[in-house]
Amino acid sequence: MSSRWAKYLQLLVAGVIGALVALSVVRIGEKRRLHQVRERDWNKLNLILDMVEHNYVDTLSRPEMTDAAVTAALATLDPHSLYLPPRQLSDSQEQLAGNFDGIGIQFNVPNDTAVVLEVIPGGPAEKAGMLVGDRMLKVDSVVIAGVKFPQDSMVRHIKGPAGTKVVVTVGRGREVIPFEMTRGKIPLHSVDAAFMLSDSVGYIRLSKFSRTTFKECRDAASALKEEGMSRLVMDLRDNSGGYLDQALLLCNDYLAKGDTIVYMEGLHRKREVFRADGRGLFQDMGLSVLISENSASASEIFSGAIQDNDRGTVIGRRSFGKGLVQEEFDMSDGSGIRLTVARYYTPSGRCIQKPYGSKDYGYDIYKRYLGGEVFSADSIKLDRSDVHYTRSGRPVYGGGGIMPDVFVPLDTTRASDFYIECNRKAVQMRYASRVFDRYGATLRSIDSYPRMDAFLKKLNVKVDFPAYAREVEGIRCTEAEWDVTAPYLVPQLYALVARYSKLGENAFYKYYLPVDSTLQEALHRLND
Repeated sequence: MSSRWAKYLQLLVAGVIGALVALSVVRIGEKRRLHQVRERDWNKLNLILDMVEHNYVDTLSRPEMTDAAVTAALATLDPHSLYLPPRQLSDSQEQLAGNFDGIGIQFNVPNDTAVVLEVIPGGPAEKAGMLVGDRMLKVDSVVIAGVKFPQDSMVRHIKGPAGTKVVVTVGRGREVIPFEMTRGKIPLHSVDAAFMLSDSVGYIRLSKFSRTTFKECRDAASALKEEGMSRLVMDLRDNSGGYLDQALLLCNDYLAKGDTIVYMEGLHRKREVFRADGRGLFQDMGLSVLISENSASASEIFSGAIQDNDRGTVIGRRSFGKGLVQEEFDMSDGSGIRLTVARYYTPSGRCIQKPYGSKDYGYDIYKRYLGGEVFSADSIKLDRSDVHYTRSGRPVYGGGGIMPDVFVPLDTTRASDFYIECNRKAVQMRYASRVFDRYGATLRSIDSYPRMDAFLKKLNVKVDFPAYAREVEGIRCTEAEWDVTAPYLVPQLYALVARYSKLGENAFYKYYLPVDSTLQEALHRLND
């Protein structure tokens, strides 16, 4: 493996390790107070904690000791049974709640200053007059621009209980404008994008399974069907999962009456089988499902049900391999535990949970890259002894995620030194931000793709971007490197610039997807 490609791998797998908390299949309606659970005899643990408290040489914190003991105890179980302190539990619940308390914006930080990417319609920020492209300078009296302010702290300052006030000061061109707002309930969408790829093929990008996922997906698919959709690409790549009931409802919309969706069982949970009720709206819709190595839990339930029932084609790379179900037990202090209570099995009988006895569990995705699995199907190590069969008799395997029906390797042709260095420094985002600085008023007014196409053509990014990278970022590009990189980089630049318009996230995916090899394979299969 070349050093250049090794650097590219480091960029691709960054953030994978330590993200296991987000991978969950959570049963709503199953949250319990610990005081309702039958008490058991844990005298040894209580005795040791009591001895420490009365004999230890220094002053200690009882809450910290208790948290440490609980964390250590749960660490002896599986990787997804864990203790969540109050803030972490609250953040985790908020991600799946379908709404949050705040002012209703999305932003990124390309140059040490937060730039507003989206102003949610009807939210406090829109009502106050904030616009896409505004640069946030202060939250109340706290300066957050140009001081390397941590992004998570920035989010916490902006968020707050609904009904409370906050003043966000922004820069807009040469103006400095303070906006006083009253925080409110803001919808948190799980459908990132939904639009037509052609006259008959629709596309839905689903980022997670939150409490509103089923309604969002049904509404999006219904709207696309009215536009002529007869075939759908459901993109679950990098979808880390969420609520079980939402996965069941979504499967139900695409499966025929009596089709098994999934079944679950555990030592203290009797087998529970879930089947489609025949009332789904899209049972005859042509369907392709896209997955990746970061598609987990609820997204694997959906793709497994589609695959085992031979309902559609699963395309991409082997999914994460998370086949465990958690229930949440909440404490009166705001903390809680997520405890694995059952395994789930796809309709053919597969448990797709990958082995977790080794300490390398958190490094599995990284090992897949190093082992070449993402580049070649021949490098994938399937457990051939754990074989199951789909409805039509095709073999599928358990013990390590969902293996797609059609494997699409990671495209390495774009990994020139110039491309890698631009990605490392987020130069594309910085360039898009600069374009907005120059043409903000024009971009804000664009509400159609023909107008956006004309605008992007005038930018001449094939000349402008290499010059920007060289003069502003100090990254040089040879003519040969640009010839290799441009077919992939230019659509990315178009996507990042178009996101600043009224077309929003749909525009981002609309311009970027034409160079997405997995999506192109899906379109090819659907057209055939």
